[in-house]
Amino acid sequence: MGQSDYKFQGWMGLSPEASQGKMVWQEFEPKPWEETDVDIKVTHCGICGTDMHTLRSGWGPTDYPCCVGHEIVGIAIRVGSQAVGGIQVGDRVGVGAQSGACLNYNGKCKACAAGLPQHCPHLVTTYNATYANGGKSYGGYSLYNRSPSSFVIKIPDTIPSAEAAPMLCAGVTAYSPLRQYGCGPGKSIGIIGVGGLGHFGILFAKALGADRVVAISRKSDKKEDALKLGADEYIATAEDDGWATKHAQSLDLIISTASSSKMPIVEYTQLLRFRGTLVQLGVPEDGPLEIPAYSLINQGIKLGGSVIGSPEEISEMLQLAAEKKVRPWIQERSMKEANLAIQDMDKGHARYRYVLVNEW
Repeated sequence: MGQSDYKFQGWMGLSPEASQGKMVWQEFEPKPWEETDVDIKVTHCGICGTDMHTLRSGWGPTDYPCCVGHEIVGIAIRVGSQAVGGIQVGDRVGVGAQSGACLNYNGKCKACAAGLPQHCPHLVTTYNATYANGGKSYGGYSLYNRSPSSFVIKIPDTIPSAEAAPMLCAGVTAYSPLRQYGCGPGKSIGIIGVGGLGHFGILFAKALGADRVVAISRKSDKKEDALKLGADEYIATAEDDGWATKHAQSLDLIISTASSSKMPIVEYTQLLRFRGTLVQLGVPEDGPLEIPAYSLINQGIKLGGSVIGSPEEISEMLQLAAEKKVRPWIQERSMKEANLAIQDMDKGHARYRYVLVNEW
């Protein structure tokens, strides 16, 4: 298939109003082709909370027009002569939240050298960013996507495309800190928030062999779901006045997916055992996340952060998902109704990830 055989079209955000279901379907110009690139015919794209933050300029001014979507799965239809990863035309592949770093241009930053390009100071996100060659990145609410091959991942045959899509961002965002901070046999893990990220946290904590997984949310309305996902216990913080004392020093690691600066972070640290770790994933729009020093000092608590995952971690996660038969909870929506789907997502209706399906 030649480049002239297809046009790059997608749902474009033209202003912050796009987040209210006012994206516009139109053509866009992908990054200038390089022989390290892969063109993908998009079949599925998950809807991520970051899509909403970006569409409404919630984390800073968005470079409109912007086509969001960074949980992309599709078929490779054009593969550059210098592409890496053994990708061939016809392969089923995916792209997550990152599609560029200094490693693409022979850079030598410490993060890329360590195999953790998600921390590269020259990180290029899969949408709303600019590549080193001056091209703009556009996401997967579209018919086609162009990305550097070093961030294009082969999808294992046993994982359906609709289930693989949300793993490429939400899945690896939960998996990476669990893996890095030692989730496994003998460990008790807490997951704050039972949503797109949090439900993956429960699934992968169990897949990694944690002895005990505790789901933590404000209310008890998601308790049944959390237990079905594999959680051993559930804490509803808004419905149990003594929860922090009752469950004190019972967890080795907490993964927080909450995105509110008003979360009870002091009480969360009380749940950790001596030298336990709390890793923050959610990014609040409503102000800084603050914690008194004494909450960390007394028990030697470590406070960390994590962002997405490297291509190697994504591949590792997908292999684990295939081996352990990890099945995310998804709801498929037509790409044609993307404007309605993002509004439903923003209202919290997803259980627990919407995936857009191209039908045209």
